[in-house]
Amino acid sequence: MQSETKSHVDWLTSPAGHAVAVLRFEGDIASTSKEAVLGAYQALPKENKLFLLDFTKVEYINSSGIALVIQLLIEASNAGQKVCAYGLSAHFSKVFTMVGIPNYAQLYSSQDEALAAL
Repeated sequence: MQSETKSHVDWLTSPAGHAVAVLRFEGDIASTSKEAVLGAYQALPKENKLFLLDFTKVEYINSSGIALVIQLLIEASNAGQKVCAYGLSAHFSKVFTMVGIPNYAQLYSSQDEALAAL
């Protein structure tokens, strides 16, 4: 059974002193996760240019969930925003790489690595 997707936003500061929004996801990401994934992103200030996607508490992502993440990344790219993702299991890092997500967001193993890349 799919667990509910939860998301919340934290704010950090990049090494260069810029505001970074961290979208933290929890549970499973699937077609029912649109509000938790896209809604959370779209509610953020449009002038913010740096984002981290935290997948450390995500248990499962199906193809519909990957499509939502890709939609978020395309919107961010079109807005000139930089996105990094971290906390994916080895399996989902491989899947994200196979579907081309690194074309839109670099993948890192930890928040510290991702934040240092901004």
